[in-house]
Amino acid sequence: MAEVETQEGEQDLQKKIEETRLKFKSEFLQDSTDKYDSRDVERLQNNDALVEWYLTWRVYVVDDTLKMIDESFQWRKEFDVNDLTESVVPKWMFETGAVYLHGYDKEGNKLFWFKVRLHVKDAKTTLDKKKYVAFWLERYAKKEPGMPLTVVFDMSDSGFGNIDMDFVKYIINCFKVYYPKFLSKMIIVDMPWMMNAAWKIIKSWLGPEAISKLKFTSKSEVQMYIGPEYLPPYMGGTDPFKYSYPPLPDDDFQTPISDNGPIVSEDETESKEGELESRETLESSFSSEIVAKPKKVNFQEENVRTEDNDKADAGAKTKGARKPLTTFNGPLLDVSPAEELTFGSGDTEKKCLIILSNVTRNQVAFKVRTTAPEKYRVKPSSNSCDPGASVDIIVSLHGGSQASPQDRFLVMAAEMENTSTQELAQFWKDVPKAKVMEHRLRCNVLEGVKAAASPLRDGPMETAPSGQQDFNTALMRMMTCTSRMEQKLNTCLWVQKVLVVLVLVLVALNLLCLYLLGTTQQPS
Repeated sequence: MAEVETQEGEQDLQKKIEETRLKFKSEFLQDSTDKYDSRDVERLQNNDALVEWYLTWRVYVVDDTLKMIDESFQWRKEFDVNDLTESVVPKWMFETGAVYLHGYDKEGNKLFWFKVRLHVKDAKTTLDKKKYVAFWLERYAKKEPGMPLTVVFDMSDSGFGNIDMDFVKYIINCFKVYYPKFLSKMIIVDMPWMMNAAWKIIKSWLGPEAISKLKFTSKSEVQMYIGPEYLPPYMGGTDPFKYSYPPLPDDDFQTPISDNGPIVSEDETESKEGELESRETLESSFSSEIVAKPKKVNFQEENVRTEDNDKADAGAKTKGARKPLTTFNGPLLDVSPAEELTFGSGDTEKKCLIILSNVTRNQVAFKVRTTAPEKYRVKPSSNSCDPGASVDIIVSLHGGSQASPQDRFLVMAAEMENTSTQELAQFWKDVPKAKVMEHRLRCNVLEGVKAAASPLRDGPMETAPSGQQDFNTALMRMMTCTSRMEQKLNTCLWVQKVLVVLVLVLVALNLLCLYLLGTTQQPS
C-alpha cells in the first residue's frame, strides 16, 4: 500500500514538473528569447530536481512557481551569474573576509558566514557586494547541488553603521527566490538589543516558510546548532580557522591514510593486506611520485567474470559493506551512491561501498579524498578504470571512530589518453583542472539501526528515532524561547535602570531649582 502511494506521489510530481515546463515555454519564452540566459532555460528543461525545488518552495502551486522562476532567471541574467568568477568581484572584498563558506552545523549543513561588523554601508559598492554574495552561492550550488546552507550572521561588535537594509533584503531574496530550498536555517548570533526594530522590518520581508528558520542566539547558546569544532574561540569554540585570501577557503579534502591497522571483524589475511596497502598509501602521501598498485576491476555484469578466485576475492572485499541504491550519472564516471554514504551505529555497520563505472571509451583515472582522513580507510583511494568497467571502493571506519554528518568525500576523475597506470602521479600533476570531474558525497548516520536489529522486530522501526527527534526539536524550541524571554527581560531591566536614573536626575534638578529660588528671595 505504501509503495502504491509513493508511486502515485511520484507520478503527480512528474505531472507538475511537466506542466511547469510547458507553461513556462508557452507563457514566458514566446515574448522574448533574450529575457533569460539560454543555459538557465536549458537546465529548467532537463533538470527535474531544479523544477522540483521551485515547486516545493511554492507549495506545488504552478502559477506561483512560474513567477518565482521568471524573477530568478531575470536576476541571473542581470548579474550574469553563470559567468561569475573571482576576477569579476573586486579583490579587496575577498580580502576583508566579510563573507565566506566554512565548516558545518550539527545537521551536516555547510555554514555561510556573514561577519556583520566588516560590512560598511556604501552605495558605491552595493552592486559589487551583491555580486560577491552571488559568487559564493553559485560556487556552492555547482559543487553541492541541492544541499542546504546554514547562514550565520555574526553580529558581534556591530552597530547601526554596519546594517544596510537594502543589502539584507537582497540576501533574503537570494534564499527566498533565487536559490529555493537552499536555506536550512538562519542563525543570528549576539544581536544588539538596539537592532530589534530593524529585524522586525526584516521579518516582514520573509515568508512564513523562512521565518520558521530564523534562530536568535547568543555566543554561549550557539552550540545548540553548531559544534565547537566549527566555532571560533570567542564563541566558545575550538576552530583554529582564520580567514585569509588568496586562496579561497574551501572544503579541506585530503587523501585518506589507511595506516590504522585492521578493521573490526576482518580476518587475519585481510588485515595483513590492509597493512601492506597502508604502507604504500602512507608513502604515496609523502611522495607524489609513488603510485598505488593497480587494483582488480569489477565489471557491471557479474556473469562477465569467469575466474572463481576473482569472485571470491571480490566477495571478501565487499562482505559486510552497505551496498549503494542510487547512482549519479557523470560525464566520465557513474558514481554509486549518488549523494551520501550511509553508516550504521553498530560495530558491524562500519563499511560502505562506492561503485565507479566508466562510461567513456578511454581509461579514466580516479582518486578519493575526504575531510576526515584520520577516521576512514579507503581501498583503493587512487587508481584507474578501463572503458566499460567498474571499480568497487571500500570505505571503512577505523576502530572506534564514528561517522559524522560533517564528513565529506570527494571523488575526482579525469579521462586518460595514451597514459598507462604507471604514470598516474604525473598525470594528476599535468591534467588541467577544467577536465577533472568532481563529485561530492556526504555521510549519513542511521541512529535507529541498532534498535531495528533488536528482538522486537514486529514493532514500528521508526517510532523511537522519530519520537526522540520530536522531543529534541521541542526541547530546542523551548530553550530558544527561554533565551528570547531572558533577553527581553534583561532589556526591560536595563530600561528600568535608565528610567530610575532619569527620575533621580529630575529630582536633583527640582531640588536645585528650589534652592536657587530660595536664595534669590532672601532680603539683602
